[in-house]
Amino acid sequence: MNRLDTGDALVSEGNVSKMYFETDNHTRIASQVGSIAVLPCAVRNIGEGVVSWIRRKDYHLLTIGYTTYSSDERFNIIHSDDTEEWPLQIKYVQLRDAGLYECQVSTHPPTSIFVKLDVVEAKAEIFGPSEKYLKPGSMLRLTCRVVQSNEPPLYIFWYHNSRMINYDTHRGVNVSTEADNRYSELVITHTNTLNSGNYSCVSNNAVAASTLVHILNGENPAAMQHGDHGNAVLLASHMHLPLAVVTYQVIRFILKMC
Repeated sequence: MNRLDTGDALVSEGNVSKMYFETDNHTRIASQVGSIAVLPCAVRNIGEGVVSWIRRKDYHLLTIGYTTYSSDERFNIIHSDDTEEWPLQIKYVQLRDAGLYECQVSTHPPTSIFVKLDVVEAKAEIFGPSEKYLKPGSMLRLTCRVVQSNEPPLYIFWYHNSRMINYDTHRGVNVSTEADNRYSELVITHTNTLNSGNYSCVSNNAVAASTLVHILNGENPAAMQHGDHGNAVLLASHMHLPLAVVTYQVIRFILKMC
């Protein structure tokens, strides 16, 4: 296709009506997984021209004029007769939707601009190791934040195994969440063995995060720590001690037989 790049917009050669794009060429749009993305395309003095949208990675024709050609119903054109805007709408955005899209006008030769869609996936993060070891009576503090979110979450819920515990104050659970729902903290002041299990931080628009908490009864304080995952290795090494002793005794017996 013969196109003339004039900077922010591409203008067809010899087009007397001076059709031009008001949307900058290579505009970038960021959208979050599950949200609605709107890719802009403003065309001035379009005359008899027809606007088409093409997905560049596979050259799939998405729309021509008002008609959607894609079998994917998430794609459609938004246009009112009293405007010169021809934005492409993508509902329930997925990671696979990321990439370059072409807004093309049927001039002679055809004229285009390109819009880049970046898709981000919000996720929850719980600070610290994926497993925590505590002694009964000690305090459990879990902090969660939602990152890579273009829009504030509607909520953050904490789950202990499959039970939502945000409001379990009668069980010693205290949850505080910032006003924009991007940051939340769970505190259990005095834990017991019933507090062992999987804790999950769940938001409406982000991938959930979880951590495993062990409240252990025992005499070895090294196996029960406050968020230090390293001592869990020490606990595991003690579990192998009897096997090492048995192996040593077997070797001594064999040597005596020789």
